[in-house]
Amino acid sequence: MRVMSETLRLVRQLVAGEEVRTSAHGYSELAEDGILATEVIGGVSEGVVVDDYPDFAKGPCVPALQRCDDGGVIHAVWGIPRDTAGPAVLVTAYRPDREKWTDDFLRRKT
Repeated sequence: MRVMSETLRLVRQLVAGEEVRTSAHGYSELAEDGILATEVIGGVSEGVVVDDYPDFAKGPCVPALQRCDDGGVIHAVWGIPRDTAGPAVLVTAYRPDREKWTDDFLRRKT
């Protein structure tokens, strides 16, 4: 059972308050995989923590496993800029490669 991270809780709170933006890199990656930013932002409330980096140099960030509207899975990386209270930043999102991830997409294969 995965535990909610404080980072993901804060990201959800910011997104619910419409304090969210997508990084330029994020838009590029989303376009490459045919993912809509609105789909990722709308799905964060159901996201599952893949990992948590509360002390990351640029600010806390959390990769989350989310579902697309079509039922497919995506990994979305969310962050909050260091020393700020927001906004939530969608850093990137991509469709994970089945060959590189376990069947539940929560752990990299070694």
